[in-house]
Amino acid sequence: MAKNNNNRKKEAKSSSAFTFWMIGLVAVFILGFIFLGNHSKQEDKTTATKIDYSNQPYKGKESSPVSIIEFGDYKCPNCKNFANDVVPIIEKELVDTGKAKFYFMNDSFINVDSTRSAKFAESVFQELGNETFWKFHELLYEKQPADTKYEKIDLFTEDILVDTLKEVASGSDVDKVVKNFQAKKSDNAWNKDMDYAEKLGVTGTPTIFVNGEKFDGQTIDDLKGMVEKAAKGE
Repeated sequence: MAKNNNNRKKEAKSSSAFTFWMIGLVAVFILGFIFLGNHSKQEDKTTATKIDYSNQPYKGKESSPVSIIEFGDYKCPNCKNFANDVVPIIEKELVDTGKAKFYFMNDSFINVDSTRSAKFAESVFQELGNETFWKFHELLYEKQPADTKYEKIDLFTEDILVDTLKEVASGSDVDKVVKNFQAKKSDNAWNKDMDYAEKLGVTGTPTIFVNGEKFDGQTIDDLKGMVEKAAKGE
């Protein structure tokens, strides 16, 4: 595993380093992000980092002018909450309106399950395409238990991943994905994500970037404003 030499010193961090909450107002969704713990020096960059979005799973229209990335870990409880509670708002406000595309990239740091599930999901994307990837992606978070003690145990074994994929794909398609995964054909795609996570100074999951620039806002309006500025090239 190319990025597992020192796990990029991420053993010192945990998914609890990143929390968020949502506050309901009349006809308005507010999204709050709070960043805790250590941040790398790269976070202070004021310029966006150029990112190669090719061969990455995304939601939205190809023609959408702005790219939003979530860096996530399938074993991260906050990523599960983000997928359940926040991504639907981003889809409604920004993706479905054609203002932005929403990408998912891996930042697998919790344990071996994180890497195994991420690479298997990459194999799903490579063999079965974008639509099936997102179905599988959402199922993985649904299967994540509420008890965070599971972080220390193997949850996403290969057998569990295969059984999960069987819920959204045919037997022959599952076989294609398993062969891809066992042949390590998804390793390069996973390494690409991990390289970007390190380059961008990601210190917790989920972390959001808009056109390569880290989102540090507090509300969904902040995110919408950042997207609008990015669309104008600001």
